[in-house]
Amino acid sequence: IPQSHHAGTGPQSARRNQPFLTPPEEEEGGGGMGRGKIEIKRIENQSNRQVTFSKRKNGILKKAKEISVLCDAEVGVVVFSSAGKLYDFCSPRTSLSRILEKYQTNSGKILWDEKHKSLSAEIDRIKKENDNMQIELRHLKGEDMNSLQPKELIMIEEALDNGLTSLHEKQMEHYDRLVKHVCMS
Repeated sequence: IPQSHHAGTGPQSARRNQPFLTPPEEEEGGGGMGRGKIEIKRIENQSNRQVTFSKRKNGILKKAKEISVLCDAEVGVVVFSSAGKLYDFCSPRTSLSRILEKYQTNSGKILWDEKHKSLSAEIDRIKKENDNMQIELRHLKGEDMNSLQPKELIMIEEALDNGLTSLHEKQMEHYDRLVKHVCMS
């Protein structure tokens, strides 16, 4: 048996030690249908670059799905095209934000500073306030009132009475201005 076929030597072993993005090189003199070695650099032809992007992007997303299913791994992949279009994959039982939080915890790298956390908390607070206001508005319209206690119903009645009083006052002001305008004409 020639030495190149022993485990750990020859072209097969050399392939394992190559950088991630470099495809396996064709064996010398083989003349077979293997892939030729390509230089990893920017593809100048835009059409070729787009085709290569599409194929490699699909390959990465496919591999992400496979490792997620086969190995029960939490996987998140985010790819942006040169035009800024987003392509992503996230394992079904998790979310990208959960994966990023886990990454931040385990790597020690800070992805979000305190300002961003503060803004996120403020957004959550405003969303909750908006939800409460939507509920209150429905109550003022007479909707979803079955779950309300008598004290809450009294508060809604008072708010509606105050609103009705204010409405009548505005109508009277408008009526008075209209009368004055007609009398002066």
